[in-house]
Amino acid sequence: MSAQPDHAPATVYAPAPGAPAELLAQLRADRRAAQWVPAFERQWAAALEESRRTFSLAGLYEVVQDWQGRLAHAPSVDAFAASGYDDSEFIDMAELRGRRR
Repeated sequence: MSAQPDHAPATVYAPAPGAPAELLAQLRADRRAAQWVPAFERQWAAALEESRRTFSLAGLYEVVQDWQGRLAHAPSVDAFAASGYDDSEFIDMAELRGRRR
């Protein structure tokens, strides 16, 4: 038997040291700044407090990665919303589950 794990551990995404400041500048420049900047700052503060308690940077990395993703996908979301696609006919899975009971 080996003491080595039988799977490779997941590599942790580590943003560049200046990534949070750069991300905040991008958020402030976005048209959604009024909503996004306070939300980012709340999540960052919570992750920072968790980091102080746990001595782990994982939460901070997650906040940066999540917000980078939101910024990266915002143009696609805007284009979808502007396309006028009617999604009112979607299937409500919660409603379907309720019918089966």
